[in-house]
Amino acid sequence: MASSYSTDLKLELMVTGEKAGLWGDITNTNLVILQQAIAGYEAVSIAGGAGNTDLTFSNAATSNGKNAVIELTGTITGNRTVTVPASVTNKVYLIKNNTTGAFTVTVLVSGQSGVTFSATDKGTKVLYINGTDVVDSNVGKVSNDYAPQLAADLDANGKNIQMDDATGIQDDSGLQQLTFSKTASAVNEFTMANAATGNAPALSATGDDTNIDMNLTPKGIGRVTLNGNGKIQGLAEKVQVNGTYTSNINFDTNTQAVRLDTAAADANFTVNLRGDGSNSLDASMDTGESITVAYISKQGATAYYNTTVQVDGTTVTPVWQGGSAPTAGNTTSNDVYTFTAIKTASSTFTVLAAQTQFA
Repeated sequence: MASSYSTDLKLELMVTGEKAGLWGDITNTNLVILQQAIAGYEAVSIAGGAGNTDLTFSNAATSNGKNAVIELTGTITGNRTVTVPASVTNKVYLIKNNTTGAFTVTVLVSGQSGVTFSATDKGTKVLYINGTDVVDSNVGKVSNDYAPQLAADLDANGKNIQMDDATGIQDDSGLQQLTFSKTASAVNEFTMANAATGNAPALSATGDDTNIDMNLTPKGIGRVTLNGNGKIQGLAEKVQVNGTYTSNINFDTNTQAVRLDTAAADANFTVNLRGDGSNSLDASMDTGESITVAYISKQGATAYYNTTVQVDGTTVTPVWQGGSAPTAGNTTSNDVYTFTAIKTASSTFTVLAAQTQFA
């Protein structure tokens, strides 16, 4: 009886009484093929346009398709397939797609659908033949696991965790908790530090620049809320410097704390407190809150003064410091008006007002 060959690796299978004097060489060849299947590596070029490359499985000889690790190489200009003969029913592969070109690469058993590397996937897959077709084991990157779960704490081992733009951390219902935004060529960042007993944890602005602001930005007309007591070691307020005088002053409390007019008043004036040009003060505040702003009015040789106070365009009667509203301004001075608006109910405000001369 003549030798036959194994289905998958094409090993030569001898029978008793044949191949006299050749058993040693044939056995050694079989062992080399087994070594190739267990630990063999080969780079296989699949360069070219749309088309197919067959992996070879020659009888009783080493062949590229028998390797454990195959690196697909070359520049591809169309979608490519890599085909294993239908006679091969069991085989494990580690296949790396190291081709150049934005086209798909599919590894399959002849006549089947196989596993596809996307046009942008230049990664590595652990594949196996299940008797019919090539199947992805989904072993390798965490991204291959559709619902990865840690069995222990994740130790970054001194490395960084890299986040794509607009991705972040979700809760166990898949809802967003923290989203990261990427800035090209970023050099500044947050540093978060925990603390020992008796000390406070810290969130700091750090980076390459010497002086770095920290921006906490609410959405829309939302505000930053500090629950509990606060301590401020330094504070700068936003000032709008206005070089043109108008007798109808819209004070946008959402975008400024102080307004300074550098042009002298030429008439008595109205101050209207509002959120901004798109939002009312009523919408910008909750009941039981107050906001304090200052308007600095430059006065020339003829002095003018604030005659009307409004909130969202509706005239209110302020409670003036000293018990009465001003009846004049102060010549060649800066008259400072402070207004504290207290929201007591929907669209209802108590306004405290004061006029102070700075000569």
